[in-house]
Amino acid sequence: MMDRHLRELLNDQFNKELYSAYLYTDFADYYHARGLHGFGNWYDVQVQEERDHAMLMRAWMLKRGETIELLPIAKPDKTITDDDDPLHFALAHEQYVTGLIHTLHDAAEAAGDTDSAKFLDWFVKEQVEEEENATSMIERYDKAVADGTLEALDTELKGRRWKAPSLHVDIF
Repeated sequence: MMDRHLRELLNDQFNKELYSAYLYTDFADYYHARGLHGFGNWYDVQVQEERDHAMLMRAWMLKRGETIELLPIAKPDKTITDDDDPLHFALAHEQYVTGLIHTLHDAAEAAGDTDSAKFLDWFVKEQVEEEENATSMIERYDKAVADGTLEALDTELKGRRWKAPSLHVDIF
């Protein structure tokens, strides 16, 4: 049986990963409405990634004999006024999620749940990548605006495709 506190944190994180998918859907829709379909595609792929993160957490819980409590998912509350707002909001959000993942990892270690800590190691590494990507997107956007190459960057971003996570949790 999983530690109660760890179980609650994992369940909460499952729902927060789904919120991340909602947030990135909002960003994708903003960009598509502005005609920046490459940026929209970037966030459409992010939606898939966040959804898969939630499903990995669910699979881990099921593998451990736990269940997921589906909680209400909040509507994103960000007000976008400039084309670079979603990029900055995404970086701040990923930094927030990094803190949540570290709290989860610490809770697994405190509970002596080595298996869950090992499972969460993947998410710790994933968050490093998420923050790097978010930072890079801001830098690339700023450079493209300064160079007058925003259209070229947008075209490049249309080519991004979803790759399923390398972490796999067998539950059946």
